[in-house]
Order: sequence, then C-alpha cells, then structure tokens
Amino acid sequence: MDVVAHFWGPGADLAFRRGWTHGILALALWPLVLTGALVLLDRAIQRLRRSSLPTGLVPAQLLLLSSVAILSHPVLDTLNTYGMRWLMPFSGQWFYGDTLFIVDPWLWLALGLGVLLSRTRRRGPRPARIALTVSLIYVVAMAVSTLAARRIAAAELARMSGEPVRRLLVSPLPVNPFKRSVVAEQAEVYRIAEFRWRATPHVDPASIRTFPKGPAEHPAVRAATATTLGRRFLGWARFPAFQVEPVGTGGSVVHIVDLRYADRPGVRFGSVSIPVGR
Repeated sequence: MDVVAHFWGPGADLAFRRGWTHGILALALWPLVLTGALVLLDRAIQRLRRSSLPTGLVPAQLLLLSSVAILSHPVLDTLNTYGMRWLMPFSGQWFYGDTLFIVDPWLWLALGLGVLLSRTRRRGPRPARIALTVSLIYVVAMAVSTLAARRIAAAELARMSGEPVRRLLVSPLPVNPFKRSVVAEQAEVYRIAEFRWRATPHVDPASIRTFPKGPAEHPAVRAATATTLGRRFLGWARFPAFQVEPVGTGGSVVHIVDLRYADRPGVRFGSVSIPVGR
C-alpha cells in the first residue's frame, strides 16, 4: 500500500508512508484483511483444481501468523532512522529508534539461517529459536550502543566546536556495527561526522563537515514550504537545510535536503527542489 503512494503526486509517498497503513487502527485491521484474502485465495485454488479434499488450512492459525507478521513489521520499522507514526490517524508524531540500518545484513543473515536450518526434520525448530534469540541480543546491543554513542558524540562535538549540541542523530551504517554517522544541530549550522567505537576521539575530527541551515525566513523559502511538496517534505524531514538558487528573471529554486539521507541538492532520496516565482 505504501508503494502505491509513489503514484499519487509529488511527495505523496512521504506524507503517506508509515502513516495510515502503519497506525494503530490499521494494525488492528490488517491481520483480518490478510487472513481473509488468503482464505479466499485458498478456496479459489481449490476450485481451479476441482478438488473436493480439504486443504488443511486452519483460519485461526492463519490469523495468528498474520498478526505476528503484521505487528512485527512496524516494530522493526521503528528501529531505523526513517521512523514510524504509531498513532495515526490520531497524531502524525514520528517515533525513531535509530538502532538498525534500514536493511541490516546481520539481522537478515541470522533470521535467514534460522529459517533455512529449521526446514530440515532432523533439526526441527531449534535453529529458528536460536536465530530469534541471537537477533534479539543483537538489537538490544545496537540500541544500547546507540544511546552511549549519542552521549559521547554530543560531548565531543561540543568540546571541538565550542557550541552546545541542540539535537543529535547517531545513525547506524550498513555492515559495520562499530561505526555510526552523526548529524548534529549546533547554533545556526548542522555538523556531519563519523563516529568510531574503536578510535579516540570517537568522533573523527577529519570527517566533520559543516552545513548552514539556510535562510528559513527568506521569501522564496516561505513560498516553497507553503507548497504541497514543501509541506509534505518538512513533515517528514528531521534535519532540513535550505538553499535558494536564483534562476531566470527574479525566480528561484529552493532546494531542501534532509541531512539524514542527503548532503546536497539533487540527491534522489532525501532532497527536493521547488521552483517559485518572484
């Protein structure tokens, strides 16, 4: 359903994704919808095969599996930096775990091995249980290390720049759990850096880059943020930076980037460019 939102106009996916389809009302409905759809599919297959024998499908068990599948999805979504809107449609508030990379290869590897090894009769369900336990330990370890990294990064950046950190994101990276990317809001600028657990200082001074927040009160920026695309993007962005590019005779293009995912205009994901008039 969220993928379909890509075809609903500019920024519709940002406004819709992980919202209505992931909120508490939807989570109560989806297991019933999924179970009903699969029961109907099972009956259709039976008719096509002209089979009079029962299929062995037990709707109550299918509902239980559907509930596990549906409810575990937003829990895992919450663990990454994109976030989740659990309270939709009552509130559009985002919740962020900042714990796992959006496609964490180690989690996929552990759970995938658990499934593959448990498919043999000799091993039974034991490998799947071990995989779930290992995955849970890994997630907890990543969550604890993220909290610790936030505290350390805030202190080190404040000491290096002489400015207090207002807001901070310590984001997991793919493959290497001992590194993080850091986005910090300090005074009128953002700073991006790399965090390393196995080095001191943990925030690499050579990796620090400074980005101005941009002229948020500029008339062109105000016009751009009043558009549908601008509102949708800012409702989703966590660390927005603005850049005004004059074009033509008095017009402008306003570039907005979310430093979680983009560090310059024109990046396909994490940035938008909105033309405005005089």
